[in-house]
Amino acid sequence: MAILILCAVVLLFIGAPIAVAIAGSTAVAVGSTGIFGLEVVPQQMFIALNSFPLMAIPFFILAGHLMQVGGISERLIDFGSALIGHLTGGLAMAAVLTSMFFAAISGSGAATVAAIGSILIPAMLARGYGRGFTAANQAVSGALGVVIPPSIPLILFAVAANESAGDMFLAGILPGVVVTMSLLIMAYFYSHKRGYKGVQKVAGKELFVAFRRSILALLMPVIVLGGIYGGVFTPTEAAVVAVLYALLVGLVYRRFTFRKLVDAFADSAVTSAVVMIVIAAAGLFAFFMNVLGFPDRVLGFMQSINLGVIGFLVFVNIILLIAGMFIEAAAAILIFVPILLPMAVGLGIDPVHFGMIMVVNLAVGLVTPPVGLNLFVASDLAKIPLGTLSKAVIPFILVLLVSIAIVSGIPQLSLWLPGLVST
Repeated sequence: MAILILCAVVLLFIGAPIAVAIAGSTAVAVGSTGIFGLEVVPQQMFIALNSFPLMAIPFFILAGHLMQVGGISERLIDFGSALIGHLTGGLAMAAVLTSMFFAAISGSGAATVAAIGSILIPAMLARGYGRGFTAANQAVSGALGVVIPPSIPLILFAVAANESAGDMFLAGILPGVVVTMSLLIMAYFYSHKRGYKGVQKVAGKELFVAFRRSILALLMPVIVLGGIYGGVFTPTEAAVVAVLYALLVGLVYRRFTFRKLVDAFADSAVTSAVVMIVIAAAGLFAFFMNVLGFPDRVLGFMQSINLGVIGFLVFVNIILLIAGMFIEAAAAILIFVPILLPMAVGLGIDPVHFGMIMVVNLAVGLVTPPVGLNLFVASDLAKIPLGTLSKAVIPFILVLLVSIAIVSGIPQLSLWLPGLVST
């Protein structure tokens, strides 16, 4: 165990990617213990990827990229601005609301920040919004990309916990709304304090036109979830349907060019490869931890101190918040699910509810230094130093912590919709 931790720390310190650090340190530990031959390393990495539900990930990633280059973000921004842009802090609130809409398409935090922020960050700066607040607001809004379904972390938890991906998608809706509302309230009161006014209110006809122009994008999550629970297709097949629908929408909007399509497929391939390598490395790490009996040791320790449900949830939230600061969400889910889920089930916590606690916690990791990916994207778009942005995002993180407490303390937020549909 000591060799594994030491190697991982050294690899991360010298700047190795998280997947290399996890897989490399585990390979060194396997070789040094002599429990298995090194051939177990590629075998377990392959086994971690040999799952039919995981096939949904590259297709959802591709669908998100296709919708991004197909003119979707501009139409969603127009609709969000027409809906609430006239309120105090209207553009900041529109950034949150539009990010929620786009999150239901992209499934990615960084993609949501890039697609929405590339338009709204310049617009907010032009209207006098502070650069730090503007960048922080968009970075945190992008975190909705991993909470609102379809979401890659939700799929990964379903695979790791042997739960239904469809149930996890439904479970993410209400917690996603809670996080969205908390960010809207934050944007409103901060803007009111700083005197950030809204844009001119649009007439009812203009609002209807904005809605009509964005309706095809807004229908995508309805089609995906409706098809899954209507028995039309599985979650994996739904990802393929999402790709076909994204292509159709792009053709209808006439925004596709050959260059854009090539870039979308290329970017999707790179993103998918990165995610899959992280999954393979995390699967290897989780296997070795099980061999060493680490989950059982942790379970025994937790039972000996008898924290109870509330104490356990506080402990889990702290662990996941710290992990999210250093480990990508995909890796964190595959590493911590085998360790923490048995304890949660033993305390009577529903696995689906526990999955949402994990995902919402790890969403915060997207905006916490030193490896918060959304911060890097927003920093580049707003032309603001990363250190300055890290300070500006602190009030938003405090708001997200309140959302975590709500999601953790009210299980029905995660369980009501899956239970309603299954009855």
